[in-house]
Amino acid sequence: MTRHQCRRILSGCVVLLGGLLSLASAQALQSATVRVNDIEMHYQLIGSGEPLVLLHGFGGCADDWQPFTQILAKQYQLIIPDLRGHGLSTNPTKVSTHHQSAMDVLALLDRLGLRSVRAMGISTGGMTLLHIATRQPERIDAMVLIGASSFFPPQARAMMAASAEKTPPQVREVQKKCAKRGSEQLRELSSQFTAFKDSYDDMNFTAPYLSTIKARTLIVHGDRDIFFPVSIPVEMYQAIRGSELWVVPGGDHVPIFGRRQREFQEIAMEFLQRTALQ
Repeated sequence: MTRHQCRRILSGCVVLLGGLLSLASAQALQSATVRVNDIEMHYQLIGSGEPLVLLHGFGGCADDWQPFTQILAKQYQLIIPDLRGHGLSTNPTKVSTHHQSAMDVLALLDRLGLRSVRAMGISTGGMTLLHIATRQPERIDAMVLIGASSFFPPQARAMMAASAEKTPPQVREVQKKCAKRGSEQLRELSSQFTAFKDSYDDMNFTAPYLSTIKARTLIVHGDRDIFFPVSIPVEMYQAIRGSELWVVPGGDHVPIFGRRQREFQEIAMEFLQRTALQ
């Protein structure tokens, strides 16, 4: 091998290493806490590009999105908050509503100087997005709602009333990991979740109200969801102009993990990257 060939190979290695370091830097996880409304809201930032907000489900935290962050961060700057009272975010009122969660997320977007974002939300996160997309339609360009509902049906209220007894062991483990402030936080969240059974104004979106949503919307729902029957996402699909519906066969309440993870990634990424209604 000549000296010139060695130099070319060495130069190529340096370029490759630089690219890998740049990629690692772009996907480095950052954490911050800011004051919004009456709480300290913790959030994570990772990746670069157009902003994509990821909202977890009730009892979870930003860490719930870890199976997807490395893939999504190659295309987007991910903004992943802990919702009020979850993870490292505080909740001095010890009361939880999806409307208030929406106000907190909007305040965070204001602090970050973001006028319009794409977003995905799991269950409570998706219901928070419904509030944002109806209250300030221009703030959401596109959204993916996963296991979300426009209202609480009787079967969901029954589950909420018996939350401690009905919670699967794997869900309890996730909740314990996300309760960064310990057992007292777990008790508070359990009490707030049970209180949803008597809430009728927080989640009460009629078809005419849903029709005001301007965001491109993908609805993802398991046909074995124990909280929200398939009839609800179908009604949402019919009410939200231009929306798309993916009913996952055999899917549970949040049918995007495990064997469905790669399929969800592909479908969600393809949807988010579109620029206009078709």
